[in-house]
Amino acid sequence: MRYLRAMLSFGGLAGAGPRVAQALSHPVRLVVAGFLAAVVVGTALLMTPLATEASLQTGFVTALFTATSAVCVTGLVVVDTASHWSAFGEAVILLLIQVGGLGVMTLASLLALLIGNRLGVRASMLTEAESRRGGGDVAGAARVVRGIVRTSLFFEAAVAVLLTLRFAVGYGESWGTAAYQGLFHAVSAFNNAGFALWPDSLERFETDPWVCLPIAFAVVTGGLGFPVLMELRRRWRGPRSWSLHTKMTVWFSLALLVLGTVAITAGEWDNEDTLAPLSTPGKLLSGFFHSVNTRTAGFNSLPVGGLHPETLLSSDVLMFIGGGSGGTAGGIKVTTFLVLGYVLWAELRGERRVSAGRRRLPSDVQRQALTVALLSVATVIGATWLLLLLTGLPLGAVMFEVISAFATVGLSTGITGQLPIGGQLVLTALMFVGRLGPLTLGAALALRSRPQRFEYPPERPIVG
Repeated sequence: MRYLRAMLSFGGLAGAGPRVAQALSHPVRLVVAGFLAAVVVGTALLMTPLATEASLQTGFVTALFTATSAVCVTGLVVVDTASHWSAFGEAVILLLIQVGGLGVMTLASLLALLIGNRLGVRASMLTEAESRRGGGDVAGAARVVRGIVRTSLFFEAAVAVLLTLRFAVGYGESWGTAAYQGLFHAVSAFNNAGFALWPDSLERFETDPWVCLPIAFAVVTGGLGFPVLMELRRRWRGPRSWSLHTKMTVWFSLALLVLGTVAITAGEWDNEDTLAPLSTPGKLLSGFFHSVNTRTAGFNSLPVGGLHPETLLSSDVLMFIGGGSGGTAGGIKVTTFLVLGYVLWAELRGERRVSAGRRRLPSDVQRQALTVALLSVATVIGATWLLLLLTGLPLGAVMFEVISAFATVGLSTGITGQLPIGGQLVLTALMFVGRLGPLTLGAALALRSRPQRFEYPPERPIVG
């Protein structure tokens, strides 16, 4: 458990009282406590008069919903960000997004260090950090954290510069306003948060590649995960030498991006409410941008409420799968989905062992993927039933909203602000569970993995 001690020491908990240290000694409890503390602080700050525009007040549920959405890098809102929140309130939201995004990547990477030996799979970045830590476990953990911070700031700064230039030169904004807009949306995009400073999100830029493409790049990059980014930085010329985790994340993310673009563009091509009025390049750009943001950023350049039912269903699937592990994307993660796919393929072929890319997948990894997926499905179904009971809204819109919240996407058909307080609280809980659930559940299952010293006699029930 040496990495656990490193996490506690690095987080400043080593000198805490024995009861606090014991309560937070398990990494899963530490993760939940950290995010919960950020939500509480954010809620308190957003309830202050400084956080809202003059003459406006913020109730507890609105502040809690917004703080949770920001910390969990979701992007669902019950009030318009630009008109309701003051500059101070927007700064608080931006800070919460940054804390949430960095927290997800940091904790996921440190947990990967902790459980690496048990899983038998370690990203090259983490192996290198361990082998060169020199000063002990704390130094190794600190090196990982510094790498995550540097990577995040680099990509955010690069995208912020591009957006600032576009807003200033292309739209006549002052350099100060353009810089603020560029920074806000760059941070929101890389952390897959989806908060925007316009009531229609990014619909006004639906055919502008100089805005959509930098944001899409930031979304995809942040969604791949820090371990993958570090391995790509060192081995981008040699895909054959990539770890199995990186291969699965990169190639399946690319496949989903292409399939999503084709499905969304084809489904909306003649829809007068979305793509029909646009030129062919505009349609392709908008279809691509929507496919990217279902992975799970939450910006929209198309009016989501006007999408065809088949496009909403495609978006549901993409949102539920999500992005890469150890990144800012949500969902059950592409690796979880792929592991289940390999299990299915092996069973259909009658193979006793499950393999992927000439590597055998351990049975505990298969069980963990199945557990995460089934519990996620149960959560979505239960929350959908509860929201239908509370609101009476159409099933399609409610399920879209639930999956968007659980997968920390932030896309909405427009019903978020119409929900009663009970419905908003359900979505708040979904965002928190969806952000931490797959991460903490996967870590908890991996940490509990241990050899069994006995076996019961087999007996086969009838399946199917």
